[in-house]
Amino acid sequence: MKHSNATATTSERRELKVLGIDLAKQSFQLHGVDDQGHVVLRKKISRNQLLDFMAKLPPCLVGVEACGGAHFWEREFTQLGHSVRMIAPQFVKPYVKSNKNDAVDAEAICEAVQRPNMRFVPTKSIGQQDIQSLHRVRSQLVARRTAQTNQVRGLLLEYGIVIPKGINYVRKALPCILEDGENRLSSLFRGLLNELYEEFVHLDKRIESTEKKLETLCTQNEDCQRLLTIPGIGLLTATALIAAIGNITVFKNGRELAAWLGLVPKQHSTGGKQTLLGISKRGDTYLRTLLIHGGRSTVRVAHKKQDKRSRWITDITNVAVANKNARIAWAVLTHKVNYKAAA
Repeated sequence: MKHSNATATTSERRELKVLGIDLAKQSFQLHGVDDQGHVVLRKKISRNQLLDFMAKLPPCLVGVEACGGAHFWEREFTQLGHSVRMIAPQFVKPYVKSNKNDAVDAEAICEAVQRPNMRFVPTKSIGQQDIQSLHRVRSQLVARRTAQTNQVRGLLLEYGIVIPKGINYVRKALPCILEDGENRLSSLFRGLLNELYEEFVHLDKRIESTEKKLETLCTQNEDCQRLLTIPGIGLLTATALIAAIGNITVFKNGRELAAWLGLVPKQHSTGGKQTLLGISKRGDTYLRTLLIHGGRSTVRVAHKKQDKRSRWITDITNVAVANKNARIAWAVLTHKVNYKAAA
């Protein structure tokens, strides 16, 4: 009995050092260990109780998966004195044992956050999340406008009226079609088409308003202004980079940033034989797409210039320019200087 009590006392004195939290909307699973890796906490807690519980814990290392709400909890836990690390879900998965459930996920997060070579997700500030929210809203508005444009073209085709592809063609043609009294459109369909046109104009105004807000934020941010000096990076790409990257010092060099954006070759090598495939397409798809579009615009006009960079661009692909721009962006943000073309 004395031996049993001594063991219990020793267990009670173990101090929590590392805590893994499986985040959700209403219930959270916690898994904590001491400095020797012994389990000292397994607990399921509700959303309303989480902050109070964390406030009572001594400062420790907290690991969470990068998911919905993770940035909010990171800021809250940091204010309570904890050191918080966010991990991408694909890096947590190898530590999940057998069947998957909340308790096993929390244990896997706790194990993954202790690895010395683990890669962590940069934390976003409120300002970064504001910029990212504007981008997400604009992207959705553009998708809705494109879908409506295709719907209008498809409906008019059934009435014998053909509009070429492209938003500008639809924008110019619809008022003329509505005013034309000899195109044999019924009053019912003409009224429906007028409603679609009004909604189309409304979406145009919403998109323009969102872009003006992004432009205002870009003007107020020095790093955004520096990124705009890079050929192939405009308002959308510059603000999206600022929203996604956060602390540029987490990347050791420009290649790490390009790899994080999925702009480097995917490798499948074995036995000393290197096999390089297409780009890995990892990271933020939206940001990578913007960089590639910017690279495409640079390639399109490169033949008109005779400087060293333009001559180099004429012989490469859009993705290669996007990769180069990502590396230049790292240098610009790291050294706090504007881009200057090589002599």
